[in-house]
Amino acid sequence: MRLQFLVSTVNEDVETLAERMNLQADAIVVNQCDRNEYREYTHEGSRIRCYSFAERGVGLSRNNCLMRADGELCLFADEDIVYRPGAAAAVAAEFEKNPEADMILFNVDVPKERQTYHIDGYGRVRWYNCGRYPTFSFAARTKKLHEAGVTFSLLFGGGAKYSNGEDSLFLAQCIRKGLKVYKAPVTIGRENGRPSTWFHGYNEKFFYDRGVLYRFLYGRAALPMAARFLLKNREEMFGQKKAAEGGLSLGQAFSLMRKGIRMKE
Repeated sequence: MRLQFLVSTVNEDVETLAERMNLQADAIVVNQCDRNEYREYTHEGSRIRCYSFAERGVGLSRNNCLMRADGELCLFADEDIVYRPGAAAAVAAEFEKNPEADMILFNVDVPKERQTYHIDGYGRVRWYNCGRYPTFSFAARTKKLHEAGVTFSLLFGGGAKYSNGEDSLFLAQCIRKGLKVYKAPVTIGRENGRPSTWFHGYNEKFFYDRGVLYRFLYGRAALPMAARFLLKNREEMFGQKKAAEGGLSLGQAFSLMRKGIRMKE
């Protein structure tokens, strides 16, 4: 099975990217910068196609990658991921083992403060538990994505109006369109630590934007899912240390999320 990496970057030296990321298959790289150009080169026998666009928005970048994808399998990637030796083969092997899977999610090691998930067993991913996986964990059968007509939201994520969530919305859209999504306890790489492009603390914007995300992600279940999110993470977000620092209370956070769900500024 031919795998293709779909790499989203910002202001990168694309000609050294394949080596730095240890890309082990063909790749499409979309580099958002201040110019429009195309470059292509070969890295260890793999074709690396690089598109530079004078635009911003991670959803737009992912869509530009996906619309050009032509490998049997695709693996979404960010420029700060370094892949383990044999990662491409490991991804292909999981699809060989599970012919029913249209999409499989994999582990990527990240710094503890940025970790939102860890897969410790095989299983199916459903609409109610798809909200914590980052895009760089996604691998899929390219034809299935194209046939379903799925795209990344332009409203959420780096460079967009709302902080984050384009990954969760994409995954939920795949599930709604009937794609079979699975998870595998296989680690394929690691993320180099870097400052977040969108997280600046548990402030008003964080909770309002999270409410807007839940409106699109969960629909009528948005309010109970918001309450679940706040209660599950209350110690981290509203513990004694946060209170001493003058942080928001759980009640204030819920009110902000409710406003976001109703999209009332």
